[in-house]
Amino acid sequence: MARRKDTRTPRIKRHDRVRKKVSGTQARPRLCVFRSLNHTYAQVLDDIAGHTIVSASTLDGRIMSEVEGKRKTEAARLVGALVAERALQQGVTTVVFDRGGYKYHGRVKALVEAAREAGLVF
Repeated sequence: MARRKDTRTPRIKRHDRVRKKVSGTQARPRLCVFRSLNHTYAQVLDDIAGHTIVSASTLDGRIMSEVEGKRKTEAARLVGALVAERALQQGVTTVVFDRGGYKYHGRVKALVEAAREAGLVF
């Protein structure tokens, strides 16, 4: 019987490696991305204070109706634009990006590009 390939553990190791170098401050918080099988989540975090400044996901009520019926990459674009809009409302203009151990392509890349277009500086 074939064993199921473990994809979570290597991602966690990659994420830990990235987190050794990347940290969010009050002046430049960290934009963290998580993607599950069906949804995409983004948070802007202040690691010094240990709290979340803003967050958005495909489950957010504001964009949930727009996400329905779209591809995951298009949904990630909507999440990126929403998290950028909320961050700008809170006075956050520059962030440091944490890709969460994922490759920078597909949903992750779409989210970041939409956040850049909405006004966030990386």
